[in-house]
Amino acid sequence: MSTSSIWSLKFLFVFASSAWAATYTVSETYVGQDFLNGFTVQNIPDPTNGRVNYVDAATAAKDNLTFASSTNFVARADFTTVLNPSGPGRNSVRLMSNKQYGLGSVLVANLNHMPEGCGTWPAFWTVGNQGNDWPNSGEIDIIEGVNNVGTNQGTLHTSPDCTMPASRTETGTALQSDCDTAVNGNAGCGVSFNDPRSFGPTFNSNDGGWYAMELTDGFVKIWFWARGTSVPSDVSSDSSTIDTDNWGTPVAYFPNTSCSLSSHFGPQNIIINLTFCGDWAGAVYSSSGCPSTCVDYVNNNPADFENAYFDFISLTAYT
Repeated sequence: MSTSSIWSLKFLFVFASSAWAATYTVSETYVGQDFLNGFTVQNIPDPTNGRVNYVDAATAAKDNLTFASSTNFVARADFTTVLNPSGPGRNSVRLMSNKQYGLGSVLVANLNHMPEGCGTWPAFWTVGNQGNDWPNSGEIDIIEGVNNVGTNQGTLHTSPDCTMPASRTETGTALQSDCDTAVNGNAGCGVSFNDPRSFGPTFNSNDGGWYAMELTDGFVKIWFWARGTSVPSDVSSDSSTIDTDNWGTPVAYFPNTSCSLSSHFGPQNIIINLTFCGDWAGAVYSSSGCPSTCVDYVNNNPADFENAYFDFISLTAYT
């Protein structure tokens, strides 16, 4: 082999190593009031057909559905009002980040609490292009579940021609393999978390934990660390730099083996929302061990939603 060929191979190796580097630097940190400054409260109809009324920023602040201290941010639903069956749904909030995060980014969320209760459908997720051309720019569900049932589920939703291999390196349990929203009733290609502390009342009784999502052109990874367990030091310390290579096997791993992530995922906005009933929570309500019907329960039992709130310590974006 010629000297020039050897140097060419060395260059390619260095370039490849750099392209797949797992070290990131902080771009934004959201704590307390930063959530209200860096997110828009979306007063829009619920795209998932829930028994919910997403209020505007002024109403959310007046009714204390959003609250920021120097250390925490809370987003919640109303828990005092009995609803008129023919009127709007339960007041709640949906927030979207003003900034977008594309390929080569990591989100780390430190939460004390997530919404719980029969009829609830909380989600912390990302969507491409503000959702305006959904699903063409992709969706990544980081935290999602319904009716206090089971564990967390991480899922991709995409346009056609994006599938996941049945066997891959992750600690969670793969569900559907096709990410296409037109297949399997828009179930997406989900991964069920095996740790009972990853969702709902069990997450809350353990004082929460950390979720992280890494998006590259080679893969999407999602991790979860329960409070009180072994957590990577750069995660627990909210470090200004992180190295995802040191974070161990992800709970959910979505490689680009049969899915071009660069063509299915555009720059992502972060969404935090809480809806009720709707396309998922309502559809499975009767098998969730919950009383009455979903809509009747949400209408008539406001006090049961006192614990239907997110409490974020921080949300950090790295690029």
